[in-house]
Amino acid sequence: MLRIGIECESIEGKNPMWGVGRMIMKLLEEISQHQELEKNFRFILYFKDTVPDFSFLDAPIFEKKITPVPFFKNRLFPIYYFALLPMRLWFERLDWMFWTNYMLPIIAFGKSLVILTEDIYYETREGRLPFRYRLAYSIFCWWTGKFATKILAISETSKKNISQLYGIRPDRIFINYLGIDINSVSDRAITELRQKEGDYLLFVGQAFPRRHLEETILAFKKLITEYSNILEDIRMPKLRLIAVGPDKYETPIIEPLIAQVNEQLARDAVIHKDYVKDEELSGLYAGAKALIYVSDREAFGLPPMEALSFGVPPIIMDNELGHELFGDFAFYAKSGSVDDIAEAIRQAMGDEHKTENIKNNGPEFVKKYNWKNFAGKFFNELV
Repeated sequence: MLRIGIECESIEGKNPMWGVGRMIMKLLEEISQHQELEKNFRFILYFKDTVPDFSFLDAPIFEKKITPVPFFKNRLFPIYYFALLPMRLWFERLDWMFWTNYMLPIIAFGKSLVILTEDIYYETREGRLPFRYRLAYSIFCWWTGKFATKILAISETSKKNISQLYGIRPDRIFINYLGIDINSVSDRAITELRQKEGDYLLFVGQAFPRRHLEETILAFKKLITEYSNILEDIRMPKLRLIAVGPDKYETPIIEPLIAQVNEQLARDAVIHKDYVKDEELSGLYAGAKALIYVSDREAFGLPPMEALSFGVPPIIMDNELGHELFGDFAFYAKSGSVDDIAEAIRQAMGDEHKTENIKNNGPEFVKKYNWKNFAGKFFNELV
């Protein structure tokens, strides 16, 4: 029986769940649904403070362990991750350990699998994270590149980038595309949502500067003020923009900007929500005219693919990753500038032939990105 450890602190008591936390949760959900795996696998899940109350964690294939930092509940993650947990693993007799926070502890031994993205590299050198985080990423991501047994990349483009940035041999990196949650929303629910919200464009994701929500809001304003004739022609004179996701600018700017734009447009044209539940998010995807997610860099980028699963056209950056993942099933902005985003939105609103093709064939295209395939590739790399 293969004993595989997974570091799971990222799914402890965190709602909403983004990034790695969501990936780990979906992987564990998929594993829990396959009882036949119990014959060959045992997954030991390591938590820092508490085991979250998810029903799928009750599956017999999982063994759950807590490694708390004494006297410092809910604090001192570095002591847990870089010292206490790896020391505990010296005695656990694991075949593999999956380190999910991009960093391989220096005192970790045995076979290791670590997820890595180029975002971490750029955050270390160009980002605005506190110095202690940038220092940790700088040291331990370099250590990952040198000494991890295998490295998981979530796209071909990301594999090429992290291989170059960290000087990793490509044969040590395997690609495992993320899965997309395919949810169904009834036509009636979509109709009711559109009656409530009207016609709208959608932005979903944590609003880091690289994702250009500021420029997206200003591009939307330009669309309303300069391309009003187009909106009249397609019968969307009251088109709105709904943005879902927390403001991650160093100095929060989204709420003041929205207030300013709404005042200038003399209506509540832009709406911002930090978080919505999955059911509401599915409805927002299904009812949107387009999803705007123009990001300078991503290792994958789930929201555009989730939108495509509903037949909603994604508007994304014109780069290698976008074409790798989406091909003809997206509209592309040449850059993150206001003008280029506005032009891409205008194209999405005006190209009925391409929009209809995305509506009819996009959901089927997306089905190849699923959590069953993700889990299968994960198993194949560890046996």
